[in-house]
Order: sequence, then structure tokens, then C-alpha cells
Amino acid sequence: MTISSLPLPQRKQAHEANKLAKRLRHAVGQAIADFNMIEDGDRVMVCLSGGKDSYTLLDVLLMLQAKAPVRFELVAVNLDQKHPGFPAHVLPDYLKSRGVEFHVLEQDTYSVVKRVVPEGKTMCGLCSRLRRGALYSFAEREGFTKIALGHHRDDIVETLFLNLFHHAKLGAMPPKLRSDDGRHVVIRPLAYVAEKDIEAWAAHREFPIIPCNLCGSQETLQRKQIKAMLDEWERRTPGRVENIFRALGDVRPAQLADRALFDFASLGAREGARADAHAWLAGEPAGAAAPDEG
Repeated sequence: MTISSLPLPQRKQAHEANKLAKRLRHAVGQAIADFNMIEDGDRVMVCLSGGKDSYTLLDVLLMLQAKAPVRFELVAVNLDQKHPGFPAHVLPDYLKSRGVEFHVLEQDTYSVVKRVVPEGKTMCGLCSRLRRGALYSFAEREGFTKIALGHHRDDIVETLFLNLFHHAKLGAMPPKLRSDDGRHVVIRPLAYVAEKDIEAWAAHREFPIIPCNLCGSQETLQRKQIKAMLDEWERRTPGRVENIFRALGDVRPAQLADRALFDFASLGAREGARADAHAWLAGEPAGAAAPDEG
């Protein structure tokens, strides 16, 4: 059955779904090209949590893989952290239905986090570090050349403000990075994708979503506040979040104040002005004459 033969409401729905799929493919493809995320012969480990972001990541990468000018391998990897009530069958059933190669790792990080983190405190930070360690170790053992994560544009912008407000630094999530130990290249192909598009795609595709609150923990209060702030800004001024994200790719070191990024000290109208400044800092009178050597 063709789209044109469908009833009008279904035709509209199919048309919107096609537009959304095209937008996602374009955004992900552009990010991959801009940051050289995937190269010929890459073996990409796609970290799949069971949330809307990672499902969409895998879905779009599979679409691009079919028509990509380079050949690369995709392998989905999930870490079963032994949260009580975790539906262990959901991801394997879904991935088998898609014909995707996958691995499910088992590591009881839940017990570790519950033992270490005080009652009432968020467990997300330690949980994510333990998860990252397990995934990095597996990637090294299996020879993956890239590790793909499902962070999107809104995650990146939220992280920028979290660092700004709570850590007094300008930093976010780069679309591509090398891990601290230098052994892994991490990529975020959804870096150009808005969260609202991911939500719409997940609803359209009816992904079997696994909730992230099985441990009883939720996002930190700070991130929730940042998200609410950005949502309000976007409601009042559509396009503001996109502009903030674009600013991350147009950094002007000379217009900030980081002396490690820009040599402010060498700026001066003339050599004499710099010499006077150095003399002043040393407690000497500006323009003092050199000792008479005659």
C-alpha cells in the first residue's frame, strides 16, 4: 500500500514521519561529517540503555549505514546493572527482531551504589562512572574503534549551564572526544538533534522503553532546574536553545578571560607601554632611566 492510497489522516501522519526521519538522518549525518565521527572500517559500539535516546541513536545509525559511502560495523551493547525489576528480555527481544548484533553485559553495580551512596542522595553520578568503566573495558577487549553514546543537543546545552552555574567553568559535552586514558574515541552522533525530535521519533517507532528510575533515583535537581529554565526560554523565544548550541562552535578566546587560551599579557600599544607596566608591577617608577655606564 502506498502513502497516497491511505486515508487523509494517515497520509498526514506518514508524511510527518517521513519529514522527521529525513531531519534526523540529515542532522546525524551532518554531525558525523563535521567531526569525522565514523571512518571506513570502524567497529562502532552503540551503547543501548533502553531509553528513547539510545534507541533513536541505533535506529538512525542503521538507516545511515545502509547508504553510507564508507563501510562500518554496528554492535549494540547493553549493561545489565542488576537493578531490581529490570526487564532483561526487552532489549534482546527487540534487537533480535531488528537483526542487530548485540551483547548484554552483566555487572552488579546497583549493589555497589546502594552500599556507597548515602540514603536520599542521587546515585546517578557513581552509577554512570561504574557503567562507563564496564563499557570501556568491554570495548577494549572486543576491539571497538568508536563508542557511540546517545547524548543529544539539549543534553549538551544543559551540561554547559550546569558547569557554568555550579562549577564556574565553560564546558559542555563535546560531540567527539578521546577518553581520559587515551584508549577510546567516544562519539555523540545525536549532537545536532533536538530532544523533541527524539521524543517524536520514539513515539512513532513505539520503542519498548525501559524506565531509568528502576533504582528509585532520578535526575539531579540541578539538571531538572536547568531543563525547566531552557524550556521556558524556548517557549518565550523559539530558537534560543539552538543559538546557544551553535555558540559552542563559535568560540572567541580573545573575547573571554582565559589566559591559557589567549595571550592577553602580550597585548600593548607599544613596547614602552609594556616596559612601563612591568616596571610598575616590580615597584619601580615608570620610565626610569637605565644606570649610567659611562
